[in-house]
Amino acid sequence: MTGMRDESAERAREHVGTVRCIALGPEIVFGDVDGNLERIVAALRAVRSDEPQLVVATELATSGYVFTGRAEAERLAMASDDARWRDVVDALGARTVAVIGFCERADGGLFNSALVATAAGIAAVYRKSHLWADEKKVFESGQSAGLVVETPIGRVGVAICYDNEFPEVPRHLALAGADILALPVNWPLVDRPTGERAPELIQAMAAARSSRLPTVVADRTGSERGVVWTGGTAIIDGDGWIVAGADGAPDASAAVAITPGVKALGDLNDLFADRRADLYG
Repeated sequence: MTGMRDESAERAREHVGTVRCIALGPEIVFGDVDGNLERIVAALRAVRSDEPQLVVATELATSGYVFTGRAEAERLAMASDDARWRDVVDALGARTVAVIGFCERADGGLFNSALVATAAGIAAVYRKSHLWADEKKVFESGQSAGLVVETPIGRVGVAICYDNEFPEVPRHLALAGADILALPVNWPLVDRPTGERAPELIQAMAAARSSRLPTVVADRTGSERGVVWTGGTAIIDGDGWIVAGADGAPDASAAVAITPGVKALGDLNDLFADRRADLYG
């Protein structure tokens, strides 16, 4: 695992190929932690490969999202060293990175977290720092603006849902060296003009384009306790285009190019080198 850095890391590595990106959407039954874990593990086994892969499951995938209050969340919380994570690790191929949203019990508090796992074990845990609506009544806020994790497929950035609506977060992760962003979400459906994409998805596309940061969005479908989900699962490439998903389906998969340190736009422009941070305040 690597910590966040204040300055952009200039890396001379050349294009290292492609990563198979998979957004998983197994059925999430509110309150059924054991069953949800079993379905997540089954989905991981179904896509198992020894090729480079990034697999992302939704926000709070182990518990469900719509808590009646903190007491209910406490009953459904897990620690990052829970023995049940072993089945998740065992389901992963040699070069697979999995990012799974869960309700975390840690340090005397509750967090809306994402676990990063590889075949070698648990690599890191990120705690959501921007809490949405009633989440503020249930969870403590995390203390970092996303996380960058060194993995077998490169440097994976991790953020959760509402985090990504703050443009500083994906840019911060890109400047800290992230090659790709894993984004577990639960996007409640909001009104939008006919023919338009969900606003959260538009923001994710723009962030991917502005930092050449491919992004894997894993969103919910259907509804839970009266909350209807957007179904915004999508794979977004480094140019900001959706290459799979965004059609309401629970799963999406696509091969995405990973270009560490390459932010060029033609011969004369570079998204990072052209920044004028001295002007931005």
